[in-house]
Amino acid sequence: MTSAVTGTAPDAGAERLGVLRRGLALSPELFTGLAGTLGLAMVATIGRVAVPVAIQQGIDRGIRAASGPDLGVLTLIVTITAAVLFTTMVSAYLMNVRLFTVSETALAGIRVRTFRHIHDLSMLHQQSERRGALVSRVTGDVDQISQFLQFGGLLFILSLGQLTVTTVVMLVYSWQLTLVVFAAFAPLVFVVRHFQRRLSVLYLEVRESVGALLGVIAESVVGAPVVRAYGIQRRTSERLDKAIERNRRSQFRAQKNNVVSMSFGELAAGLALAGVVVVGTLLGADRQLTVGQLTAFLFLATLFVQPVQVATEVLNEAQNAIAGWRRVLDIIETEPDVADPGAAGRALPEGPIDVTFEHVHFAYPGGPEVLTDVDLTVAARTRVAVVGETGSGKTTFAKLLTRLMDPANGRVLLSGVPLSDVRFDSLRSRVVMVPQDGFLFDSTVADNVRFGRPDLSDVDLELAFTELGLIDWVESLSDGLQTQVGERGEALSVGERQLVALARAYVADPDLLVLDEATSAVDPATEVRLQRTLDAVTRGRTTIAIAHRLSTAQSADEVIVVDKGRVVQRGPHTDLVTDPDSIYARLYASWLEQTR
Repeated sequence: MTSAVTGTAPDAGAERLGVLRRGLALSPELFTGLAGTLGLAMVATIGRVAVPVAIQQGIDRGIRAASGPDLGVLTLIVTITAAVLFTTMVSAYLMNVRLFTVSETALAGIRVRTFRHIHDLSMLHQQSERRGALVSRVTGDVDQISQFLQFGGLLFILSLGQLTVTTVVMLVYSWQLTLVVFAAFAPLVFVVRHFQRRLSVLYLEVRESVGALLGVIAESVVGAPVVRAYGIQRRTSERLDKAIERNRRSQFRAQKNNVVSMSFGELAAGLALAGVVVVGTLLGADRQLTVGQLTAFLFLATLFVQPVQVATEVLNEAQNAIAGWRRVLDIIETEPDVADPGAAGRALPEGPIDVTFEHVHFAYPGGPEVLTDVDLTVAARTRVAVVGETGSGKTTFAKLLTRLMDPANGRVLLSGVPLSDVRFDSLRSRVVMVPQDGFLFDSTVADNVRFGRPDLSDVDLELAFTELGLIDWVESLSDGLQTQVGERGEALSVGERQLVALARAYVADPDLLVLDEATSAVDPATEVRLQRTLDAVTRGRTTIAIAHRLSTAQSADEVIVVDKGRVVQRGPHTDLVTDPDSIYARLYASWLEQTR
């Protein structure tokens, strides 16, 4: 790894600087009041050399005065030094407050932009990464940036100022001793540069291992019922152990290189101080330095050593932060393949919505076509059931219709407007999809239904459940509408989650309602009751139901049969079922057999 990294060092260094520039450009808030912060930092660092100067003046002009110790001079020096140190303390406090405020504001902005951009990405992109890994981009990676900006950035500003001021004062006292200090630290520049190249790679591995670890943990927690049901705790633990071990090894490699780099800093510091003592003693013996100046220079050398050592550590932490920035930028700079046209887009025409598929083809990355040359029109206010065997392309049909994905070829149009031209705010307010899993948020039944209409009162919600024929079910819950559904709705049964999801779609009052097997987990009795209600709910509204149970197809105005990605049959249930050799007739006969 060393040779590989070293061989690409110029490109790697330019790439790191590029990541840093792009990351800073992503957070313009960081530059708010920067001049004032730097001014306070300079005052704070200038104050740090007050003590060495005060010691030199106190020794040479107070204690070793020609006429003996001068208490008046010593008192004046102490008073001035105390005033300078107080000013330094106030400046450092104000600088810290400004830096923390600005950095937290900037990082909150990064989190918001990253989170929103993840939602802008298509389902295909989101499915290509583990959810835990995506979460780590918004949390762990940004936290690493935060730690660097608030502590590493602060230390870097202070260290740079302290180095500058200390160097100037050291040159005033003795240019010879200043050269000794520089000579001791000169080799450290090359050593640090070498280790920075290695740490850039190692800390990226650390961030990636953290994301992978969070992904495994998230799967283990969410899938806990499956793990217990199949007795695979051991295999699950082994996967988690491997992820933890990978993270441990990557952390260890990074920290080992970090410690070695810092050790060279300690060595340079020891050489510098030893050199100052030896050369300073010789200069003092030659009367080129006073006792006070030599003593002050030793303090100044310590002030010089401290920021150099800190800078080495800060540079190491910078590699960790840059690795986090790189992963955040990878998300933010990913162009959504299903993009909102925004202000340049169009709104859907008012009124009922008709649907058109024009020679639509779709394939998932690396796989065969799921839909092939789908060409059809669904009239407005029509209730359509899309049926087919598992894997025939039914759910993909629904996702293209609601623009969760875009076709590889062809177009999907709503009321004559291509979906790619429709603004998301118009699309999401007029088209609602009820997915098969009926996802719920960790809140109450009422709050989950209000996601469809935030302005609804509890009375309005009770009326909606009454119209759906579900008010008796709501009243059977422990706290009615205020019943907590738990994380992902797990305090309710799968069927109950679908009831809440249907109610959420109903109150949203869409012009096009897409049901992706939305009643598949409801018991037969509830399904009959819901079907009667849905007949009234969907009347006058374009409805496309991806049907698992063919009772949905029986009540539809028209049935579309999909087989191996192609539309092979179309028509009313009564017409399609009469041909005993048709795909639909076989599906219907199989369903009847299962329901007996």
